[in-house]
Amino acid sequence: MKIGYIGAGAMGAPMIARLSKTFPGDVYVFDANSDVTAKVSNDTGANATGSIAEIAAAVDVLLSCVPNNDSIREVYLGETGVGSAMKAGGITVDCSTVGPDATREVHGHLATRGISHLDASMLGSVKQANEGTISFVVGGEVQAFDRAKPVLEACGQMILHCGPSGAGNHMKLIHQTLVAGHAVAVAEAVGLCLETGADVETFYRIVTEGTGFAYSRYFENRVPRMREGDFSPLFTLQFLLKDIRLARDMASEPENAFPMLSTIVDTFETAMDQDMGQDDFSAVAKLTASRVNKPIEKP
Repeated sequence: MKIGYIGAGAMGAPMIARLSKTFPGDVYVFDANSDVTAKVSNDTGANATGSIAEIAAAVDVLLSCVPNNDSIREVYLGETGVGSAMKAGGITVDCSTVGPDATREVHGHLATRGISHLDASMLGSVKQANEGTISFVVGGEVQAFDRAKPVLEACGQMILHCGPSGAGNHMKLIHQTLVAGHAVAVAEAVGLCLETGADVETFYRIVTEGTGFAYSRYFENRVPRMREGDFSPLFTLQFLLKDIRLARDMASEPENAFPMLSTIVDTFETAMDQDMGQDDFSAVAKLTASRVNKPIEKP
């Protein structure tokens, strides 16, 4: 089985490395930046390709990780895209975080050419990609999922089929609303500590070691970084904003039915307006700190 990967960025490159170890000699790579393609090929032993059509024609299973809805439409539906070159019987697996409508559009287009398309949204970031512990939430036909599962198992641990085309996207985007909600809630809880003079480190112990229900993995991991003033990106604020906007777009009446989601999106948009887009998404805490006029870093 020959495997391709389109998009050799921060997530794609470590996944290609793991695939190359599992399927030596049978992995192909393409990135829109030819220098990136060459570097990843050199680093991992994957076969470099020069175009989307070339990689699509060469492989049986093709993964992709690209930025947004427009990107997957270009990759899969373009005149020289995947659909123009991949042979019938092939399977495509898009690991991007995109809207379910875009996924279903790609799915329908490829189905007319005898190609199965899965949406395999990823839970995790670069750390998990390097460790091979990504979780994949997958939508599409069960038969295609079963065939592609060994490929995904080279890169992750939980590989979960969620339903028909677009179901993986639904799960990922709903998941991201909870992630963003944690970020805003933690920002305000820490802000209340700063405002009232409550000791942040004591509060941290209460949440992480106590028997209450305020604990989250986000709280445990991000609050110490905030206190050090470290907002270097593990997952950028701009990408999480993209995800929660997509989640809001899935709802028919978001402002009426999901007012908290609408407020969270507004909060992230304010942070974007204050040039935090390239920071880690925990930078929303800086908004609250500025409103109470207290530094978030330890004195």
